[in-house]
Amino acid sequence: MTTLTLAHRFLITAALGAGLALTTPVMATNWIMLQGTEPASAPAYKPFGFIGIDHQQTRGNPLPAGPWQGQPMVLNQIPPKLEENSALQFSYLRLGLRGRLLDGKLNYWVSPLAGDNAISSNGTPNVKLTDVSLTLNRIPKARVRIGQFFMPGSEEGLTPVVLRDYINPTSVGSQMVNELPFDSDGLPSGDANDPTGPASGWRDTGIQVFDAFKTGAWEHTYALMVGTGTGLAIYNGWGSGQPERHLYWSSELIFGGTGPFREGLKLFAWHQDGEREIRAGLKQTEQDFDRERYGLGATFRRGPWRAAAEWIKADGMIFNGTDGIAVPGAVSNNGKMVASYEVLPEEEADGWYLDGGYTLFGKLELRTRFDRLNRATGNALTERRFDTLTLGLTYRFNKQVRVLADYQFRDFEAPGLPDSAVPNQNLADVDDLLALRVWASF
Repeated sequence: MTTLTLAHRFLITAALGAGLALTTPVMATNWIMLQGTEPASAPAYKPFGFIGIDHQQTRGNPLPAGPWQGQPMVLNQIPPKLEENSALQFSYLRLGLRGRLLDGKLNYWVSPLAGDNAISSNGTPNVKLTDVSLTLNRIPKARVRIGQFFMPGSEEGLTPVVLRDYINPTSVGSQMVNELPFDSDGLPSGDANDPTGPASGWRDTGIQVFDAFKTGAWEHTYALMVGTGTGLAIYNGWGSGQPERHLYWSSELIFGGTGPFREGLKLFAWHQDGEREIRAGLKQTEQDFDRERYGLGATFRRGPWRAAAEWIKADGMIFNGTDGIAVPGAVSNNGKMVASYEVLPEEEADGWYLDGGYTLFGKLELRTRFDRLNRATGNALTERRFDTLTLGLTYRFNKQVRVLADYQFRDFEAPGLPDSAVPNQNLADVDDLLALRVWASF
């Protein structure tokens, strides 16, 4: 486990943030347009795909205190199976088809996903359709996209996984925005309260109106979406029937280039809100709770330099980990409790990340990111703080193959409790994490 203090982490981030980077073209990119439309030169049928193979490991420290003392700590196990502290996995296998029809009046995207990830590995089948959409390009300045696709929102979530700069997402993104569906808040201690379906993958199912327009050197993009709020509705159902509302705006000063290789300074803001139906409280009665997420940020890319920052706020339906940080389903040492996933329906959270860097030699790429999540901030007893400093490098063999290596320094705590409290004893033994991944696109 690292001995770096929070102050040390900020100093390292400040020192390295301006000088470390990745050449993968994911900054200053208009994902709303690139994913929802096709260029005039696009064919009617364009197959695509990629494979991601990775190895991740921690030291595997067990829980040092509490009802599950001596048992595996969930934060030191490798997802999605949470069975080992070291795992070699085929994390992603995607095949897809997209194209342009009727002289550009219609375009489509169909893309299933397989592999050891929170979407494919959750339930059956283990191959799932994540992106199924049609875009109608008939109304000036108001394109209409229908189906299941990336919801307009967080920059991290809008970026396709194969183009993300890091192997693992930020804590605030993975816990607060990439939603897991549950039918209970997990208060009863008799079962694991497993998710009822796959993670949303930063997606929703519904109808989106969007487009981009230019004013001088600036490009402005808007998106309005009404969704189901159930993520992958094909597998997660249609929820309570209440609409999920998504709003998005970005303004980008374009320096040059086109498509995903474009350079620029982008400012963006987003908002989403809806309701979730869940069993809550001691009596586990069905109740509706508000779920709201919003954020703002900026990205920059010019020449070898890049940077990104985003702040996110979450209100309601706060994912709260597992009982005692034990593996879900684990029975306590006295045999009286089962570790379950927890949800806090009326709590709040916030978080942010800072990411930046510089490209070396066109092949070797260095990068760093600091991210923080303040979870369940309304109660000192339940509040948790997650600080992660990620240092990484990438080697790009060509446009199709690249290798990533990340090392995560993880510093988690319960700031409202003394160091001697059981939660802080356990969080002090959260390991650092090493992750390696090979991406091959075709």
